[in-house]
Amino acid sequence: MSLENFIPEVWSARLLENLRTSLVYGQPGVVNRDYEGDIRQAGDTVRITAIGAVANAAYTKNATTVVPETLDDAQTILSIDQCRYFAFQIDDVDRAQQRPNVMEAAMREAAYSLANTADQYLASLWSQVDEGNYVGSVGSPKTGYTAAQVYEFLVELKVVLDTNDVPREGRFCIVPPFLEGYLLKDDRFVKSGTESGVAALMNGQVGRAAGFQILSSNNVPSATATTGFKVIAGHPTAWTYAEQVRQVEAYRPEGKFADAVKGLHLYGAKVVRPRALACLVINAT
Repeated sequence: MSLENFIPEVWSARLLENLRTSLVYGQPGVVNRDYEGDIRQAGDTVRITAIGAVANAAYTKNATTVVPETLDDAQTILSIDQCRYFAFQIDDVDRAQQRPNVMEAAMREAAYSLANTADQYLASLWSQVDEGNYVGSVGSPKTGYTAAQVYEFLVELKVVLDTNDVPREGRFCIVPPFLEGYLLKDDRFVKSGTESGVAALMNGQVGRAAGFQILSSNNVPSATATTGFKVIAGHPTAWTYAEQVRQVEAYRPEGKFADAVKGLHLYGAKVVRPRALACLVINAT
């Protein structure tokens, strides 16, 4: 590979595309990217301003004096505090024996590795769910259930979100594969690919149940006997994610006959509406 033919901007765009394709928690329809902006270095912050509710009052013609209220606002800080890198090299001897697309294949592998780490980070935000929005709990997870009861747990999550006035359109629920298996045994679960399923499939999408788009992921936080898997359900407006792939560089490592590439992935996430997420805590049996 000739370094003259390496265009950092092209590789950077391809890498970012692969990241978004690989994510389950970080894809559109699950998390929003409204505040992504232009992230330049680790430690950058995005300031999110929220306006409080606007009140209304009764009005009597020719009698009421209208007094405007002063709006309350609050700022939430989204910190770009996660920083990961990749770096690999292709020896000149190996390069001569490889196919021309070895670099692109290596970039795809790097993208998947970064995406998987970011997905696990987003999954860990279950701890920011409103404390009143749990079905089951850490210390007392749901256990000893049937396929029918798993569906009922989803209904409980739905009721929690309904009570909090969370929009019904666009809700999601991310389950581990074993829980998907339970749902497949329930006739109320609408599988993807059927006439009743939606046409445009998201990554990890397996069907619909209880008003949720059901997605499956191996990155659902794992369980012990007392902690349970944390199954997140909610609406994309509940949390936000921002990322940037920066400084993708090709270089010749000193003291080696090889071409090398390195890149930096910066990202951060925040639950901005904790009541728009719910969490089912459940064991595998």
